[in-house]
Amino acid sequence: MFIAISFGFGTFPVRFSTYYTPVDGEVNDNKYFTKTADAEVTFEHQNAPPETRLYKKRWIIVLLFSSYSLCNSYQWIQYGIINNIFMRFYGVDSFTIDWMSMIYMLTYIPLIFPVSWLLDKKGLRVIALVAAALNCTGTWIKVASARPDLFPVTFLGQFTCSVAQVFILGMPSRIASVWFGSEEVSTACSIGVFGNQLGIAIGFLVPPILVPNVDDLDELAAHIRVMFYITAGVATFLFVLVVIVFQERPEIPPTHAQAAARRISPESYSYTASILRLLHNKAFILLVITYGLNVGCFYGVSTLLNRMIIEHYPGEEVNAGRIGLTIVIAGMVGSLICGIWLDQSKTYKQTTLAVYLMSLVGLVLYAFTLDLGHFPLINTTLSFKSLEFVLFYKWF
Repeated sequence: MFIAISFGFGTFPVRFSTYYTPVDGEVNDNKYFTKTADAEVTFEHQNAPPETRLYKKRWIIVLLFSSYSLCNSYQWIQYGIINNIFMRFYGVDSFTIDWMSMIYMLTYIPLIFPVSWLLDKKGLRVIALVAAALNCTGTWIKVASARPDLFPVTFLGQFTCSVAQVFILGMPSRIASVWFGSEEVSTACSIGVFGNQLGIAIGFLVPPILVPNVDDLDELAAHIRVMFYITAGVATFLFVLVVIVFQERPEIPPTHAQAAARRISPESYSYTASILRLLHNKAFILLVITYGLNVGCFYGVSTLLNRMIIEHYPGEEVNAGRIGLTIVIAGMVGSLICGIWLDQSKTYKQTTLAVYLMSLVGLVLYAFTLDLGHFPLINTTLSFKSLEFVLFYKWF
């Protein structure tokens, strides 16, 4: 059984078949579970297998989701990677600009549970529409904020986009299970995650190119406005596509398990009970803690990357963006390699320990090489950390 966990910026499938006990009314591997007063009994479906079908549209759905997830995650680091430029433009301190990144994480904490409940109650299409609409709205608010005296407006735009990402993060595993066959679930989930990671990579690379560090504030405002307009145009286009294309679910389910799940009445499922069961699962809690610590390190380094690089290498905003790009791309490649390895070897614990060690080594080396003047060396040391982040983000 797969349980989808959304944490920080990640949605990832967790293999819990060893630890999880089926509950009344649950469908798993084409079986329907029920309980008597004295014992748990598993019934195979006795009727003829229901009709199943895989629609080609499933790839359009997951790619569309991946695209607007990319657009949203790009905006997370849009301010932080050129921290010093936005500081001067809006006349605020560096910590205030850091909040443009941290608001994404802060918003997630109180909203994840109600949004997850809405996803269960309202379904994929409603959540997709809300996410795309909020993301689009946030980008246009930013367009209106490209003046030195309008920092509160640009913060409002970033806050709106941060709310949108809460609606986005819980969707990959749901899309995979509702639209894809049992042999395609991991692939579909990976595509959804890939868009988010690619957006972060673009967020590191593009803003330093579009917004050069010029002295004239009017010229700087023009560059910032161009960046905001491009983002708003893309977000609007994707919102229109979601309205037209995005569908709640296929007419015919892709798997027997999905067919059986459609026959279960909503009253038989308790969202609160499922959360309580997870909170009593020690393996799940350990996973949350370890993932949270590691992803926190990654987001901390990413948020402060511009400040750390500029401190030692003034005027190197573009190189700071390239380092951020390298961090994410290296992690994505590494996660693909490790994913293949895990599928073949199933050595999850050993691979986890190895990646933790690489993460520790990478951060220690980064701390001691940051001021040596060698950008390739900085890229290499941070790549060890990024491998750990994206591996956990995608596979655990």
